[in-house]
Amino acid sequence: MQLTTLGDETRLAVANIADRATGIVTPTVRLGVTGLARAGKTVFIAALVHNLIHGGRLPLLRAYAGGRLTGAELAPQPDDAVPRFDYERHVSDLAERRVWPDSTRQISELRLTLHFESESYLARTIGSGRLHLDIVDYPGEWLLDLPLMNLDYAAWSREAIARARDPLHAGHAQAWLERAEAVDPDAPEDETIARELSALFTAYLAVCRADERALSTQPPGRFLMPGDLEGSPALTFAPLILTDDRVRPGSLAAMMARRFDAYKKAVVRPFFRDHFARLDRQIVLVDVLAALNAGAAALADLERSMTEILTSFRVGRTNWLTGLVTRRVDRLLFAATKADHLHHRDHDRLEAILARLVSRARERAQFAGATVDALAIASVRATREASVTQAGETLPTIIGTPLPGETLNGKSFDGETEFALFPGDLPRDPESVFEPDAAPVDVRFAQFRPPPLLTTAEGATLSLPHIRLDRAMEFLLGDKLA
Repeated sequence: MQLTTLGDETRLAVANIADRATGIVTPTVRLGVTGLARAGKTVFIAALVHNLIHGGRLPLLRAYAGGRLTGAELAPQPDDAVPRFDYERHVSDLAERRVWPDSTRQISELRLTLHFESESYLARTIGSGRLHLDIVDYPGEWLLDLPLMNLDYAAWSREAIARARDPLHAGHAQAWLERAEAVDPDAPEDETIARELSALFTAYLAVCRADERALSTQPPGRFLMPGDLEGSPALTFAPLILTDDRVRPGSLAAMMARRFDAYKKAVVRPFFRDHFARLDRQIVLVDVLAALNAGAAALADLERSMTEILTSFRVGRTNWLTGLVTRRVDRLLFAATKADHLHHRDHDRLEAILARLVSRARERAQFAGATVDALAIASVRATREASVTQAGETLPTIIGTPLPGETLNGKSFDGETEFALFPGDLPRDPESVFEPDAAPVDVRFAQFRPPPLLTTAEGATLSLPHIRLDRAMEFLLGDKLA
C-alpha cells in the first residue's frame, strides 16, 4: 500500500535520522497503542506507566524480576506539537475516584525514561543504562482511514454503500441510504445537498460506533472526531450511489470527490507521515468479549477490520543501516482486553479466539519479518476469583463491585456493594464462533468499578493490579532491556 509521496518519504527519512542522532546516548522506542471502540487504550497506558513507575507486580518482565530494571520516571515528550497523554488525571480516575477514564479522542504522547542494567557486559560498559519509551496513543478509527489512501472516490463509495446495506448496518443506514437514492450524482454542485448528505452519513457512523454489535467503526474516522476541521469542506462529503466510475465535471459527484481527496490530503496523509510511520512497536487492543456476545456477524466485521488495519502497518525488520532512515514495526501484539471478566480457566480460550480473529493479519505481518503474538490481558484487574456452590454444583465465579446503576439479576447496584457472577464458558473450539450461523456466546457481563489500591503492612500503596500486563511488556520491550 503506497501511503506516501516521494516528498513524504524524504521528510520521514530526515525525521528518522534526527531521531536516531538524538538517541545515540539514550535509545528510544516508539510504542503505538491503538484499538477500536471501547477496547481500553487509555486504561492500558495508564496502568503500564503506573506499574513501571511504582514498581508493580511484574514477574514476567525479566528485567524487573531480575532486579535489572531499577526505576522509571516521566520525562518531557519529544514532540512539542502533540498533546500530552494526561497520565495524572487518568490514574486519579482509576485509583482515587475509581471510575474508568474517558475514551481516546485525539492523538497524544507520553515519554517514560527507564533505568536498567543490561545483561551484556559490553552494553553495561558503553551504554547509558537508560531507555526512552515514547508511547503514542491514537484512536483506532483514525487507523481505519489509512486504506482510503489507495481508493478513489468512486471505489470508496461502492465499498461504503455495500457495507451500509449489510444486515449488520442496514437499519442504522436507512435514513441516509433513502436520501442518497433520491440524489442524482450528475446534478450540479449543491452545498445544501452536500451538507444534508454529510450530516445523515455522519449520524449513521455515530450510531454504528455506539452499537455494541458493530465494534469496527467505519471510515472516515474524523467525521466523529472533527476537532478544528469541524464544518470544513474536507469533512462535508458522503458516498453517492454511482452507476459507473465516471464523475462528470461540475457535478455533485465531482464536488464530493474533490472533498474526499482533500480529506486524504489534509487528514490521513499527515497522520501517517507524522505519527504512524515513525513507530517501532505496536499493540492493538481488541474487545473480543463484546464481539462474542454480539454474534458471528459482529465477529466477521471485526475480523475484516483487523485485516484492513494490518495492511496499513509498516511491519518488518531493518538492519543498522536502513534503520537510520526508515522505521518498521518489528513487534506487533494483539491483546484481548477485559480478561478479568472471565475465570482464568477460560483465558486460554479467549487467546485462541483472538488468534483466530487476527490470523490473516498475523500471517501478513510475519511474512514481512515482524514478530507477532496474541494475548489475553486485563490492564486493570477489577475482579477476583472465587467458587460458589449452587444446587450442589460448584461454579467458578468472579467477584467485583458493579458500577453505580448497573443492574444484574434484577438488582440495581450502588457502586459500593460487591457481587459474585458466574460469567459462563467460552467454547473449546475457536473456529465454532466464526461459523455464519453461530449463535452469540453466552458470556455474562457486568461493568465493574476499578478496584481500591491495596497497601502493604508497612503502609505502602501498591500499584494497579492487572492480568498479564507484565507479559505484554516483556514482549514489547524485553529485548530492549536485555
